[in-house]
Amino acid sequence: MSYHRDDVKAPRVAGLALKAFVGALESSLGPVLLEKLVRDSGIDQWRQLSAGDAPPVQCPLPHPALPGEQQSATEQAARAIAAAPESKRETVALFAAAYRGGLDPVAVVRKVHEGIERLDGRDERLGLFVSRKPDEVLAAAEASAKRLRAGAPLSVLDGVPVALKDEVDLAGHVTTLGTRWRKDVATKDSTVAARLKAAGAVILGKLNMNEIGINPIGLNPWHGAARNPWNRKHITGGSSSASGAVVAAGLCPLSIGADGGGSIRIPAALCGIVGLKATWGRIPETGVPPLCWNVGHVGPMGLTVDDVAAMYAVLAGPDEHDVVSKLQPPAHLADYEKGALAGVRLGICRAWFDDAAPDVVAKCRAAVKSLTDAGATVVEIEGPNLNTVLWTHSTLILTEMCQSMGPQIKKDVTQFGLDTRTNLAIGQHFRATEYVHALRHRHAMTREWLATMQTCDVVITPTTATTAPPIPESSLPDGESNLPVVDALMRFIRVANITGFPALSVPAGFDRDGLPVGVHLMARPYEENLLFRLGRVIEREVEVRTPKDHATCLPLPAPAGRGPG
Repeated sequence: MSYHRDDVKAPRVAGLALKAFVGALESSLGPVLLEKLVRDSGIDQWRQLSAGDAPPVQCPLPHPALPGEQQSATEQAARAIAAAPESKRETVALFAAAYRGGLDPVAVVRKVHEGIERLDGRDERLGLFVSRKPDEVLAAAEASAKRLRAGAPLSVLDGVPVALKDEVDLAGHVTTLGTRWRKDVATKDSTVAARLKAAGAVILGKLNMNEIGINPIGLNPWHGAARNPWNRKHITGGSSSASGAVVAAGLCPLSIGADGGGSIRIPAALCGIVGLKATWGRIPETGVPPLCWNVGHVGPMGLTVDDVAAMYAVLAGPDEHDVVSKLQPPAHLADYEKGALAGVRLGICRAWFDDAAPDVVAKCRAAVKSLTDAGATVVEIEGPNLNTVLWTHSTLILTEMCQSMGPQIKKDVTQFGLDTRTNLAIGQHFRATEYVHALRHRHAMTREWLATMQTCDVVITPTTATTAPPIPESSLPDGESNLPVVDALMRFIRVANITGFPALSVPAGFDRDGLPVGVHLMARPYEENLLFRLGRVIEREVEVRTPKDHATCLPLPAPAGRGPG
């Protein structure tokens, strides 16, 4: 491996020009235009690049040694919350403490609903929820209140409000996948929703997302643009757009996202929260309509590392209906509370790390310093050839999305938004031989990164190369094709999706305009516990602020310095 990135030369296209461009891609001229588009973007080098002896099956992910002491999922969740530092932020720990003090979850849910109506129920809405059933939510809160009064909570998440990306089945709700045509009501819960309910969490509803998760910018033509609580004129990132914004806005400390190409970590970074893409298969995908089998993950997003670790503990583990999830070792939080990092090696490729906006690089360097101050050491590593990474990932995800959306594409492709149709046209242009070529490179890259991570324990970079870009208001509702922005959002993201390695985005501070910066940590397979451990060290050194658009859900005094609820 050797770090290399080609500049993206494709222009921004919006409005009538975008409509004409999409029309041309779907016409008889489409194959010629598409071949020019992908060649201009550097695909020919990748087409000729050997994958060595790598077969088109994923390199088996090695299992690390397990700690001697095993804990149940609820014990691990309680452990994560018990480690939380004292804070006035509305974390899971603060909810649990309030409930232990006698607070009624019903009163909390009523306050949450008031906040939703204020932030998301008017013309100037943040664009968060696409499906809610407030009466059912209150009933769940009442059931939680009974358990808490009886001294028998199901877990530390009992009574805690959470929300789900509209890519995850929740019984009684439509899983639209961000589309306007998908209208079937889910008849049963996804494994993720079922495990949250079994832990007592109160699910508020389904959240806005980029259409079929195909773009990291986060604008939806049918459900409205999700807006960043730090500055509503800026994007949230995607595709788990509202999953990031709803936590940042204070409406719940936890949400569920899904990540085929940064769709958890990008909005986590741009919205100033924590997001985990666990090891491939670590969290079951049952009940998550398939979009991209080889790179897709579902996972937790939250206000703090402890919150995300608690939800991870509840969600992780095998599921009999998910073949990939069956292959994993037990989840654990070994050394979770251990803040001293002596012996931990941070892998950094300087050229890759520094390939971002100056404010982003500066805040991420400060995050590295917090880790080295705690005893970690820095090891220089070679970075990836991002042209190879781009085309391996793009071929996999776009081909698989075209396969999953095949019936609707054939029936009426015009039911998709314009930016989605652009990506679907590219996906349909790839040949079967190129898809197999991408699978072979996936295997080869996984081998390479496993070898690299014999010399380091965690690879650290920025999460995104920029903070949240402005929303292109003039191009709404159709959106735009803006490949330079996509590149800036995904530059550090794709490797973890291709390899299946776990990765965590943690807040690293703010740029000069007050927009959040995220730092990205990638570990070896099944070592999420190490990511949490490092994330907690970074987190304790970062300034805490409150977004402009924010609600408080617990009837407690607002701490000094925070904005009004």
